[in-house]
Amino acid sequence: MKFFMSPLSRKWLVFFFTFATVFILSLDLKAQDELQVFKTGNSNSPEWKYYKDAQHFMYDHLSGLAFDLLDARTRKVNKIQSPGSWEQRQEEIRKTLMKIMGPFPEKTDLNAKTLKTIKKEGYKVEHIVFESQPGYRVTSSLYIPSGLKRKKAPAIIFCSGHSALGYRSERYQFMILNLVKKGFVVFAFDPIGQGERIQYYDSTTGKSKIGAPTKEHSYPGAQAFLTGGSLAGYMAWDGIRAIDYLVTRKEVDASRIGITGRSGGGTQSAYIAALDDRIYAAAPECYLTNFERLFQSIGPQDAEQNLLRGIHHGIDHPDFLIVRAPKPALMITTTNDFFSIQGARETEEEVSRIYSAFGKPENFGRSEDTGRHESTKKNREAMYAFFRKHLGNPGIAHDEEVDFLTESELRVTATGQLATSLGSETVFSLNKKQTEKYKEKTVSSGMDPDTHLSGVLESARNLSGYREPGETDKPVFTGNSQKDGYVIEKYFVQGEGDYVIPYLMYIPDVFTGKVLLYIHPKGKTADPEGQEETQWFVKQGFAVISPDLLGTGETYPEDYRGDAYIDNVSLNLWFAAILVNKSIAGIRAGDVNRLARIMEDRFGGSDIYALAREEMGPVLLHAAAFNKAIKNIALIQPYASYHAIAINRFYDTNFIYNAVPGAIRSYDLPDLGACLAPRKLLIVNPTDGAGKALSAAALDKELSVIKVAFKLKGAEEKLKIMEGVSENALRTIYANWGNN
Repeated sequence: MKFFMSPLSRKWLVFFFTFATVFILSLDLKAQDELQVFKTGNSNSPEWKYYKDAQHFMYDHLSGLAFDLLDARTRKVNKIQSPGSWEQRQEEIRKTLMKIMGPFPEKTDLNAKTLKTIKKEGYKVEHIVFESQPGYRVTSSLYIPSGLKRKKAPAIIFCSGHSALGYRSERYQFMILNLVKKGFVVFAFDPIGQGERIQYYDSTTGKSKIGAPTKEHSYPGAQAFLTGGSLAGYMAWDGIRAIDYLVTRKEVDASRIGITGRSGGGTQSAYIAALDDRIYAAAPECYLTNFERLFQSIGPQDAEQNLLRGIHHGIDHPDFLIVRAPKPALMITTTNDFFSIQGARETEEEVSRIYSAFGKPENFGRSEDTGRHESTKKNREAMYAFFRKHLGNPGIAHDEEVDFLTESELRVTATGQLATSLGSETVFSLNKKQTEKYKEKTVSSGMDPDTHLSGVLESARNLSGYREPGETDKPVFTGNSQKDGYVIEKYFVQGEGDYVIPYLMYIPDVFTGKVLLYIHPKGKTADPEGQEETQWFVKQGFAVISPDLLGTGETYPEDYRGDAYIDNVSLNLWFAAILVNKSIAGIRAGDVNRLARIMEDRFGGSDIYALAREEMGPVLLHAAAFNKAIKNIALIQPYASYHAIAINRFYDTNFIYNAVPGAIRSYDLPDLGACLAPRKLLIVNPTDGAGKALSAAALDKELSVIKVAFKLKGAEEKLKIMEGVSENALRTIYANWGNN
């Protein structure tokens, strides 16, 4: 028997289900609004307009820290007058750059090989592969003008901007071929992640598995920061080794070497020229501004443009030129570049002072043209004239027509990629080796826990930028909601900087004297699962604080992307923290302990429990390691260690925010876990750096230091490490954990 429904009935049924769906969704949104601290969901109780930009809290806090440091640097530099004082500043910059971009590896055999030679009218091109480190290959091309014979020529190292083609891009080829026509030898090499050096090459698609060059830089760059290295260091070293090769060529006058590059190439050329005094004349294009204007405008960019604690150590963009004075330098800029032209003008003003002090004002200048982030005819011709003058190569300095090489003529390797032709080490593989060395060192020292752990807290405090909470401000109460068996109170309180932490406090009708800090990566409203978990604890008699730690919930920076936005995570924000010697994990840990104090003030001598889910595990580990008032710690599905991120070629970018730069050299998360003995520690379903379950062998290796520490403290029964636990089984585990 068929069920018959008239067209009119069907319309009413569709209308009913549509109305019901909208009604249910509106109830859900109302329930969500009810848990918002700054938006009350009640027309009679409007939003807190002063905090309507809460999503900018993290960026504004980091910017404020940067501005304070930059102001201190400006005051210091403004006092410099004499040539002797400038020389002291130069030496300070040299030492600092070597410290924050190094340590560089020892120089090894370049093993340079010319794979093929292309002869063209007026010049030839030698396609060369060299090793800047053993097994770490660099694809490059040497353009040699015809007719040099016995005469040595000046040479230009050309650094490519963020083009997937590297220096093969027509806009770069136009500049290279013009320089060759003007009698310069030009040496162009592929930066990491570009041209024929794609780090995450997918042979099926012929593209990167990660994305554009800025992502090819930032993804492994984040791992390099974990070991205390930097992508800037890797890229600068490639350039230094390129000079090593160039000076071996009989065609090149080693006393007349210049360097230029636009955008990312401007970054590289600024670094290389600052680090290697064999560069006589430098002309970085469309990069140099200053950090104040950068933070005020587009914000910190991809990995190689950020030096480890650079601003903290007093480095700003002008320093890349100051350290070279009085050697010739030309800033090439455009008025509408996303790298602030105002910052470029201010850098010019600062750098001009040292050239004047050294009596060589004519060796420094800036070319400016109307344009966006691009090379303009005026700027190109200013660059040609600059090199003609300072490298002793007179002649015309205007654009000339060129015949472009074909794709096959520009190809260095047989397949057009190192990954599928010669093979090569990558930033990831080299950094992984460093990671394993540091891991071996910390594991061996961990065999003597008393000695090892005594330095862990100091290292964690210093490297994370953790700031001990001072006197906690009085929380601001914004409303409440009565529920069945408990009440939800809404508050915010001042964080470590000029921002506030919104949080919910759940107060049960029947309080058992236990309080819980519940930390979820999505914040206080989390997801339904997280809210159900919170409510379960409340119904067991726990008073619960659930916060939006900086960058989560109402403070989530949803409108900030940046050029290192990978898998919905803006690594640019993490880079901003690195510049000012902070970590997001350290900031959040300080705020967790600020909330712990609030709980102590309100509930007196109650036992403090703390539970963190997933990538918030490192935050709680840092907070609890610095705060003995947190007696009971639970980590649910945490990643096991920073080491686990660094050794995974494809890691979960969500894990990076709570990773501490440089930590792997001195300590790791299991070391913090070991510091918690003999307190109660529960670890459920730990994962590797990609969020996958760890094997039994890997788990034992990662967490062995925790087990040893608890055993030595006679507290083995207080440590529970559990695998393969379902969400449904967690309630039973929590019940046991909650009973002292």
